[in-house]
Amino acid sequence: MVCVLNAVCRILRSCRAYNYQQAVPAAQKSTWASFVKSLASVSGDLSSMTAPPFILSPTSLTEFPAYWNERPALFAAIADGKTEEDRALAVLKWFISTLKSQYTSRNESMGSEKKPLNPVLGELFYGMWPDAPDRGGVTTLVVEQVSHHPPITAFRIENKAKGVVLTGHNAQKTSFSAGSIIVKQVGHALLTVQTAEGALEEYIITLPKLRIDGIWYGSPYIELTDTSYIQSSTGWLSTVDYKGKGYFSGKTHQFKATVTKDGMTKHVIDGLWHTTSKDTTTGATFHDVSSPKEEVVVAPLEEQGEWESRKLWFNVAKGIREGNYDAASKDKTRIEVDQRKRRQTEREAGTTWELKHFTHLDNDPVYERLYKLFKGTGLPEKEDVYVYRDNGPHP
Repeated sequence: MVCVLNAVCRILRSCRAYNYQQAVPAAQKSTWASFVKSLASVSGDLSSMTAPPFILSPTSLTEFPAYWNERPALFAAIADGKTEEDRALAVLKWFISTLKSQYTSRNESMGSEKKPLNPVLGELFYGMWPDAPDRGGVTTLVVEQVSHHPPITAFRIENKAKGVVLTGHNAQKTSFSAGSIIVKQVGHALLTVQTAEGALEEYIITLPKLRIDGIWYGSPYIELTDTSYIQSSTGWLSTVDYKGKGYFSGKTHQFKATVTKDGMTKHVIDGLWHTTSKDTTTGATFHDVSSPKEEVVVAPLEEQGEWESRKLWFNVAKGIREGNYDAASKDKTRIEVDQRKRRQTEREAGTTWELKHFTHLDNDPVYERLYKLFKGTGLPEKEDVYVYRDNGPHP
């Protein structure tokens, strides 16, 4: 395998030498080369590997659930659908519109995909999006790192006024194959909507697989691959197929979503998830994310607790943003050593860390019930779940 990867590496270096020279800082080229070589030698999960400092993001992974709601008007609008079909399409439109922020925003702001900071167990992130005429109420966010090994992040997004709630958890299993990092996203999200008639609709949302390309020349970017699903308790199913750009052909970030009911295709959505798409059934524009997104609002740093992400990682993030990687590495090591000591103390005392906002259950009854509606997709029949305790800091 290593021989094959070395051959690919030589080909890509010759084809993209200019890009490599531009992407990797001169002082980091040997470090990056060693990192790429180590990727090819690892056969298992890559999550514990230490990335070169210039490729680190100043943001912890606990902040990533905020990407689900950087267009809060679309999240709130789900409740405005007049029919089951309207709401199913609104959920799909909101979901597709979240993908740009989740998977390409760092390319635009930082020049390439960056490795987020690995959260510590018990790390917290709180945020909100203020009320506005297009959303009918405040939307709140509660995030907690519920596991460190493996790293699992649980989250809750809620607009109480509109009766729209998203609860989920996400973990990653990473591997290296054919010059790319493959990320299998583990977990799912449950979206519930209180309809005007008083009914409660449920939507199970599964997560796409990621392929991180551009590794060889030090400028990583994400492509979504395979298929994800949104299954409604009303029987509507959205099947989202992702097809990105290959090395020599195709367009980046392509997708096609097929919306069905009782096995009958009702809508086909086709386009690019990071720009626009059309409902080919009607010819109308389906989603458009060219307008600015809305950043989550957080408390001032001096008002945050010691376990809140931006306070916990402040010095690390400051070092990364300023290019002072020695300072960033020093404080990152301090945090990691402290965590190892805490886990050691717990093992010696025979105790475990107590979660603050979520309770872990081995089986998710809602997932299992809705799974039966789209069984046969290759998804696991059972999944665990983190149930929100309804004790966040927001009203």
